[in-house]
Amino acid sequence: MTPVVVARGDGPVVLGLPHVGTHVPPGIMAKLNARGRLLADTDWHVDRLYDGLLPGATTVRATFHRYVIDANRPPEGTSLYPGQNSTGLVPLTDFDGEPIWDTPPGAAEIEARRVAWHAPYHAALAAELDRVRARHGVAILYDCHSIRSRIPFLFEGTLPDFNIGTAEGRSCDARLAQVALARCRATGRPTVLDGRFKGGWCTRHYGRPEEGVHAIQMELAQSAYLASESPPFAYDPARAGTLRPVLADILHDLAALAPDLRG
Repeated sequence: MTPVVVARGDGPVVLGLPHVGTHVPPGIMAKLNARGRLLADTDWHVDRLYDGLLPGATTVRATFHRYVIDANRPPEGTSLYPGQNSTGLVPLTDFDGEPIWDTPPGAAEIEARRVAWHAPYHAALAAELDRVRARHGVAILYDCHSIRSRIPFLFEGTLPDFNIGTAEGRSCDARLAQVALARCRATGRPTVLDGRFKGGWCTRHYGRPEEGVHAIQMELAQSAYLASESPPFAYDPARAGTLRPVLADILHDLAALAPDLRG
């Protein structure tokens, strides 16, 4: 299976989808334990949630599961959140801190996975950002994510519905963060900017406003659009139907700001 699927658009926004993939090669699946084979930490149905919201947007979607290798982690494996519980380049535990492998991968296997899966995803994403920037003078990466709303291993309490990450303002022009924040707050739903999730490696690596590439991450609580945050992780059209117009407004606002961001 190809590691990445790209759908090119002619607009200034690129949607990154690093965690929606569920493909695990048989040889790797055989090394997961029963808990790992649940693939519970998928960004379930996020591609469906965003489908068609912004005509002209480019999408870059990973097909492989984050347990194969995590496309939103640094290739050298350093922690994004030092001192806090998190998962690494190839997670050894799930989000609840429970082991997921019968046979954990060694360094050589992790490197092979990086070359086969992680590197092609980022080559495709970088190429699309370069193409869009060449066309518009600016590119906006909107990294699409979701996570269960209650995970004591990772954070206390209940996660807000909308979690906007900008690496504490370093990954994008402040106007992009503010229009997203305003749209989210207008719903009355719990919203935070640069809280527990400040943007993963994609946001931090590609977000270079001084070079014409702006990156913003949206981490959604899955309770906002799933019927249940446990198997089978079913999509809830009614819940999603109240969320999709808000996300569409955010994306249209970001695209409308693009001409003002040209250097």
